[in-house]
Amino acid sequence: MTQLGAPRHDPIPIGDVAKPPFVRLPEPQVMFAKRAERLRTLAHGHELKPYLLFLADLCAVQHGIQDGLPGPEPPADVLVRAREFAMPPLDRNRFTADPACDATLDRLLTAIGACHMPAAAQTALSNVRVAGVATLAGMIRSVLTDSIPVETIAKHVFVAAALQVHFARLAAQFDATHLVPVGDGACPACGGPPVASIVVGWPGAHGTRFCACTLCGTMWNYVRVKCTMCGSTKGISYKEIERGAGTIKAETCESCRSYVKILHQHKDPALDPVADDVASLGLDLLVRDTGLRRGGVNPFLLGY
Repeated sequence: MTQLGAPRHDPIPIGDVAKPPFVRLPEPQVMFAKRAERLRTLAHGHELKPYLLFLADLCAVQHGIQDGLPGPEPPADVLVRAREFAMPPLDRNRFTADPACDATLDRLLTAIGACHMPAAAQTALSNVRVAGVATLAGMIRSVLTDSIPVETIAKHVFVAAALQVHFARLAAQFDATHLVPVGDGACPACGGPPVASIVVGWPGAHGTRFCACTLCGTMWNYVRVKCTMCGSTKGISYKEIERGAGTIKAETCESCRSYVKILHQHKDPALDPVADDVASLGLDLLVRDTGLRRGGVNPFLLGY
């Protein structure tokens, strides 16, 4: 593993003045399909190939079940109140499943059954399918509070995948200009933690950084060389795997002793925050040996 020195920004091309928006809302109609494609690409020759292909199938299901789903109903009149008090309009702590969420979970559990998966995942899927209403509500609560018991991770993967679709569809309905910062390490749409941050190459925003929400897929602009967990600008450094492509690094913070991956999408536009986070598990294992805790949350990479 390579320890990088003083943080430096990549140069912004002449004529490309960075004026990034604060928020880029998710596009659920294309986001999951692109993620599935990326996972299949990453699987070639990868030591995690079976798992990456399983996740590719799962993401393809996330994409395919959306046609004809009931429209999700965001809480009424929440944007004004959320903006006034700097709160996320989608309150994870008060969420209750509605018909759209129920239909999403039902469709996903049915559709994923046709996909090839490891025996442990098949057993977990069978258990979720026969779970009662109260049990499913508890699993939804565990996903939304990032408190999934280690021994039930496999079962929660399917619930988390359904919630990603539902919350992405909810967040996509917002007006991005109405969302405001709600705190370090918190999505302005749903309050969730980032899975990773991304240095983008978008026109008008080249070289700027966005955090990516693990739940709803919302991306929000965040200052570079600043801890995405605690907001500290001191003791920030970067670690990467030696002889790697240099596009995925761990941004570490001495203040809170955590790290979150940073993906240089401006160098490789194919990078996906969820897919490439899983595929770069080797970096997590190396950084973990230094005593730092993982700050990014990924329902497909729990337990590491």
